[in-house]
This record gives sequence, C-alpha cells and structure tokens, in this order.
Amino acid sequence: MTRSSSSGAPDHTAQQEAAKRNLWLHFTRMGSYVGSDVPVIVRGEGQYVFDQHGKRYLDGLAGLFVSQIGHGRTEVAEAAARQGSELAYFPLWSYAHPRAIELAQRLAELAPGDLNRVWFTTSGSEAVESAWKLAKQYFRHIGEPGRYKVISRHIAYHGTSMGALAITGLPAIKEPFEPLPPGGVRVPNTNFYRAPAFVAGDPVAFGAWAAGEIERAILHEGPESVAAVFLEPVQNSGGCFPPPPGYFQRVREICDRYGVLLVSDEVICAFGRLGHYFGAERYGYQPDVITFAKGVTSGYAPLGGMLVSDRLMEPFADGAASFLHGITFAGHPVSCAVALANLDVFEKEDLLGNVRSNEAAFRATLEKLNDLPIVGDVRGDGYFYGIELVKDKATRETFDDEESERLLRGFLSTALFDAGLICRADDRGDPVIQLSPPLTCTQEHFDEMEQILRSVLTQAWSRL
Repeated sequence: MTRSSSSGAPDHTAQQEAAKRNLWLHFTRMGSYVGSDVPVIVRGEGQYVFDQHGKRYLDGLAGLFVSQIGHGRTEVAEAAARQGSELAYFPLWSYAHPRAIELAQRLAELAPGDLNRVWFTTSGSEAVESAWKLAKQYFRHIGEPGRYKVISRHIAYHGTSMGALAITGLPAIKEPFEPLPPGGVRVPNTNFYRAPAFVAGDPVAFGAWAAGEIERAILHEGPESVAAVFLEPVQNSGGCFPPPPGYFQRVREICDRYGVLLVSDEVICAFGRLGHYFGAERYGYQPDVITFAKGVTSGYAPLGGMLVSDRLMEPFADGAASFLHGITFAGHPVSCAVALANLDVFEKEDLLGNVRSNEAAFRATLEKLNDLPIVGDVRGDGYFYGIELVKDKATRETFDDEESERLLRGFLSTALFDAGLICRADDRGDPVIQLSPPLTCTQEHFDEMEQILRSVLTQAWSRL
C-alpha cells in the first residue's frame, strides 16, 4: 500500500517503489525504469491528463485510441454509478439485462446494412477471437467444415490472445508464443508510400493490386479452406495505412466470389475515429462482421464486441444450435450503461461532425512537418494519423534496426513525453509517430501537437 505524507498527499517515493516492485506494465521493457521513475498519470480533464507531479500532457493518443469524448466526463461516470447501485453484474449466459438490450439495439441501428446482432466481449482481442470462432462454427453448420483459414495483412495488429495473435501480422510479437493456432495467412498491406515500383504513384492501380493479392492468396490456399478476411479500415500497425480508392469494393467482390466472410476489424476505427460510427461507412463497403471495443465506452469502462449479419446468425436462430462461446464479463451492466452515456455525448455534441469539419485542418497542420528532413510521409484520415520518419527524403531510405532503436526508444519516446505530448513512437514497421487524439480536439490542439513534434523532431535530426 502506498503511504501518505503527514499532509495527506501520496508518498511518491513509496508509490514508485510499489510500482517497480509489484506492477507489470504491458508491452514495456521493465528494465528501462531501473534508474528512472515510472510515469504515473493521476487525473484527466478534457483533452489533457496530469501526472503525479501535476504536469499537464496533451493526450494525443486518446489513451490508446480509446478516449473519444475526452477525460473527466462526470455524466458518464454518474451513469456508471447509477447502474452499479441498481444492478452491478449479471451474465449474458441464458439471461439478459436492460442495458445490454438497449445497447445492442442502439448499435444495430447505427451499424451499416444487416449487422443486426451484437455479441459482447470485454476487449478487442476477445472480439477478434470471437469473430474467428464464429466463422469456423458457422461454416461447420452450413456444411463447409474445411473453412478455417484467415487472411490478414502484413504487420497488421489484431490482438494478443492466441487466436487473435495468429491473425496478427507482426512476427516479432508472435514468435515467443508459437506454435499458434493454424490458419493465419498474410497478404500485402496498403502502405502507398512503400508501394511496389510497378504501381507507385497510382493509388487506383495500387489498390487493385493489393486487393488482387487477397484473391491470389485465397486461390493459393484453396477457397474451400478460407473462412474469412480480417481487415482494418485504416491499418494501425505500421503507421496508419488508409485504403486506396476502390480497394474495399474489390475485396468485397472477391469475398463474395469465393464465399469468404469479410470482417472489418474496427477496434480502433469505430466510434468516430474516422468521422463516422464505423469505418466501413467512411469507405463505403459492407462487412459481414464488425469487431469493436475501445471507443464504444471512451474507456470509462471495458467493453468490446462484434456486430454480426443476419446471415451468420441464421443457423443459430432456432433449434438446438448455439454459439459455443462465452465470456464472464461480456456485456457487463455497468459497461453497457457507460456505452449508452458515451453515445449520448456523441449525439449531444455532434462529435462525428466535429471530426469531419476539422479533419482537413488537422491534416494540413500535420503536413507542415513535411519541411523537416526527417519526415517522409504524413498519412491518415479523420483523427487518426501516422508520420513516417526517414533517413533520406529523396530516396525514402529508412533507418536500420540499431538506428531505429536509438531514435525511437533512445530519444523520441521520452522527449515527446517530456515535452508534454502523449503519442506513439513505433517501429513495428518503418519508424512512425502515431496520433489519435480525442474527438473533441480543435485547431488549438492541432497547433500544440505540431509545435511539440516540430521541436522534438528537429532535435532528433540534429542528434542523428
């Protein structure tokens, strides 16, 4: 337990000792804190968070692509408290409760097409895992038990559970846990900045080629063995790859031709990140399943799930069949109440409209950084951007592993945080900085991000 000082304030030395002794941080080199403090965020207000010393940071990553409505919303916290005092918990195993029913109805009304059935989880990884399990069982029910493989893109991240990890396209985070469930197949992603020479400069041709690679993979594996294609509307890992024109329409045609399900993994992209409730709406395609989490509650409580088409529900709708899957805390009453309150804020403040009316200004502000020699590409849509860093702008030469280590972990991650900006410096593909701010941000916040990035990236270049 953290001790308090005589004034009643937390004893920061004891808090640090406890953090280093007992807390295990996710995707974190714990050894990096042997000689330095663990950052402790204690409070959030609007677009900002504050650490244990009272220092303010612009939350340029919305926590972890989560805090759509910003921090400190008392109306959402109060909705959680009301629900907790009324019904804190009951499972969705053979029973229902009012908030789950209300939220399922509301999400079905918002979702595109015939995605009328909602299966709740508690996280994005669980949502992806659930979608793969559903695809497998669905095909068994309709007499195609050989379909089990899943196609996803190179360096795409789809979660950390064993099934979701098999779908993920990042070799480095998979290797320690192999062998993984069989069936994961990889195809090229939509990084137009790194497009092959024969389609470079032509986004339509690039999109046709990238979608065609999915068809080639299906044919190579055998259509009778492929269950689903998992794609994010904008691929996160690697630094925000938007789809080229016509890409998703072509993918939809390919999936229909070979009887393969199209899963739109929108754990990040749903709930306003791209200016629409769902990324599939932004890019005009109809998936068979949408997986979601993160922004559905803006992080005020954990919740995830999948929206499923009527066709996939049909084999389970009557008779003795059931989807043989369940999660204890899925559709938790408090989380569902929080999600409903979160969606109320979306409507009351027209957050989708705010993103759509400001996204061009956000892009233009970030594109000012193109005059820096270290900035190779600024890409993204909505309130979701990646800035790719290069060693040579003319040749697009990237950094080798040792240089990337020194640049990102040795300098940028700490320097950006110290300068008051929470963002993500990532080298799971080529080195990038990712930005995904709360949907309430406006020009003043874009300017603050640009100014901090400009200062820190200029320092980084001079160090290199």
